[in-house]
Order: sequence, then C-alpha cells, then structure tokens
Amino acid sequence: MVLLSGLLLPLAPARGAAWVAGRIADTAERQLTDPAPVHAQLAELHQVLEDGEIGTEEFEAEEERLLRLLRDRLAAASPAPVKRPSGRH
Repeated sequence: MVLLSGLLLPLAPARGAAWVAGRIADTAERQLTDPAPVHAQLAELHQVLEDGEIGTEEFEAEEERLLRLLRDRLAAASPAPVKRPSGRH
C-alpha cells in the first residue's frame, strides 16, 4: 500500500489542477447559460423606460438585443434534441 501511495503522490498536483480546471469550466458554462442576469437587465430596462430616461426607439433596440441573448442562453442550456431513426419497426 505504501508503494502504491508513493507512486501516486507525484500525480496529486496534476489531478488537483484538473479538478480546479473542471470547476472553472462548469462555472463559466453556468454563467454563459444562466438566464437570470438577462431577466434582471430586461426588468431594469423597462424601469428606465418608465422613468423616461430613454426613448422608445432606444428601448426597443436594447430589448431586442437582450431577448436575442436570452434566447441564445436558453438554447445553450437545453439539451440537444435526440434524433430518432426514421423508418418503421
């Protein structure tokens, strides 16, 4: 058992680095696919329009951009559809 531990110990930093890299990748993916920040930006945009800080044209342009971003995030977060073979069984 000691021999096995001695052989695996030098691999610990590499395994630790791989684990950290995996956590970073998971966090980045969640941030890129999370719709909550876009929903918050849309709510803020509506408030800015109601307060008269921006005009309708500017509002519509920004709303369109945010809705496109939201659609992209939701598409990225949902699993790809499964293709079923065509034909009868």
